[in-house]
Formats: sequence, structure tokens, C-alpha cells
Amino acid sequence: MFIGIDVSKGQLDVCARPSGKAWRVSNDEAGIAQLLGELAELKPTLVVMEPTGGFEAPVAAAMAVAGIALAVVNARQVRDFAKAIGRLAKTDAIDAAVLAHFAEAVRPEPRPLPDEETAELSAQLARRRQLVEMITAETNRMRTARPERLRKSIYEHVKWLRRQLRETDDDIDQNLRKSSVWREKDDLLRSVPGVGPVLSRTLLAELPELGTLDRRQIAALVGVAPLNRDSGNSHRKRVTWGGRAVVRTPLYMAALVAAKHNTVIRATYQRLVEAGKAKKVALVACMRKLLVILNAIVRDRRPWLPSLASHDQ
Repeated sequence: MFIGIDVSKGQLDVCARPSGKAWRVSNDEAGIAQLLGELAELKPTLVVMEPTGGFEAPVAAAMAVAGIALAVVNARQVRDFAKAIGRLAKTDAIDAAVLAHFAEAVRPEPRPLPDEETAELSAQLARRRQLVEMITAETNRMRTARPERLRKSIYEHVKWLRRQLRETDDDIDQNLRKSSVWREKDDLLRSVPGVGPVLSRTLLAELPELGTLDRRQIAALVGVAPLNRDSGNSHRKRVTWGGRAVVRTPLYMAALVAAKHNTVIRATYQRLVEAGKAKKVALVACMRKLLVILNAIVRDRRPWLPSLASHDQ
């Protein structure tokens, strides 16, 4: 038995395969309790849902407590699957049926939900990204703002946003230092030249798989693994796509720094550029190598040593 659940703010549309049974409950405490009772009778092999901006969190947490196998899957994968099976129409009930079919056909691996501390850190990092984006936007507006009174108003807003950013950074640091496990991982990650607090925090919150997968798996999960696009006699350039963009952005910035100040990453970058690779291609390779090194450091629980880094690839 496979279950698909389409989540919205007010309701949960549910579909079971192979029976085809479909029903709807409210997305509140009473509705979730009703759903858990029905799932206890069905004993599903797997339940699949998509992330919906946090509306899925209460039902997902309830299923975790109940011991129900749950996979919260990438929405793009489900959309591509729907197109592949010819399900182009879109309603909540249809989406639930597609999710159930996806669960049955693809069998995504159930993954445990982030614990409360990790969820809180992830939310704080999301807020930090929002503050940085707002500061950038307001700073750009201030350069061309007229009259002077308007510019002063924007300036005051930027000052307030920067105070909020400092307070958010302080809160993140306090949370990291409260957890002995996070503190150890943070120290290990930041022992690598080029890795600063933003990348370290992002990896802790957004990539809990770090240190548990092999080098190919972790690179594919983040989206820095080159994928083939060959067909017949046609051999096109390999490209990287998909993965976790929220991790790739700080990883890119760290690779830029590491390409100048980290001896191992700098040697990789220079070797590829001298071999005729485009600088962007060389930088993506540096991102991948840096990620693989960090994965090995967390796995082996040993700090950065340049002499050992070459063996992590």
C-alpha cells in the first residue's frame, strides 16, 4: 500500500495505491488524528508528500512519531513524473493520486525529519538569507533615490536590517554552541581554508546527509555532479543541474575563496584552467572537490590536513 498526500493550508488530499481509495481531511489537529487512524488500518509501505512552505510540517511530524515511513520529495521530480505518465491536469485530488503513483513506482527512500534544533537552525538561516537580500535591494535603491528625504528613509531601513542581521547571526552562533555535536562538526568544517560560518551553518542545517554518503552521492545530492547527456552517436557536454540550491550558493562563494587561499583547491583550479577548461567549469569542479573533502572530514571526524585531502576525492 502506497499513499500520496497533497498538502494545502486548510486540507490534506489523500490517495492510496493500488486500491485507488481517495479522501480528504482538514489540515489541523483533528484532521491529522483522523488520518493517522486511517493509516494505522491501511498499514502503508510508504507515504509521500511534497514540501509546501511548512504546511506539511505538522502532519509529517505526527507520522514520524507514529512510526510511519514518510518521504518528503522534490516537487520537480513529481512534476516530471506526472508529465511522463501523461497526467497534465492539476487538481489537489489528481496531485495526491500522482504522489501515490510516484511512491509506488519510484520508491523514494524515507528520510527522518529534522529534529527541532535542526529545523530551528534552518529557519534562522532562511531568515538570514531574506535579510541579506533585503539589504542588497534597499542599498541599490538608496543609490538612485530622490528626494533626499526618501534616501534618508531607506538609509534608516538599511541600518535596521543590518541590526536584525547581526542579531540573527548571534542567535545562530548561540544555537550552534549549545549542541556539542554541532559544535564539533562546525569546528571540523571551519578547519578547512575557505570555509566560513555561512557555509558551515548551511551544511549543518540543510545537508544532514553530509558524512553519511559516498563522494558521488553527496555531489549528486547537492547538484555539483556532472551528468551525461549522450544519445546514440551524439555526445554532448556534461552538465550539473538539480540538487539543493540553498547549499550550492554558499558552496560557490567558499570555492571562490578556496581557489585563492586553499592549497589543494587552488592547485585543482590552476590545473584545470591551464588544461584549457573554462574558469566557471574549473570553479564548479572546485566546488565538487571542496564538498567531497568536507564530506570525508565529517565522516572521519578529523580536521583539515592538506596531505590527506588529496585522498578524499
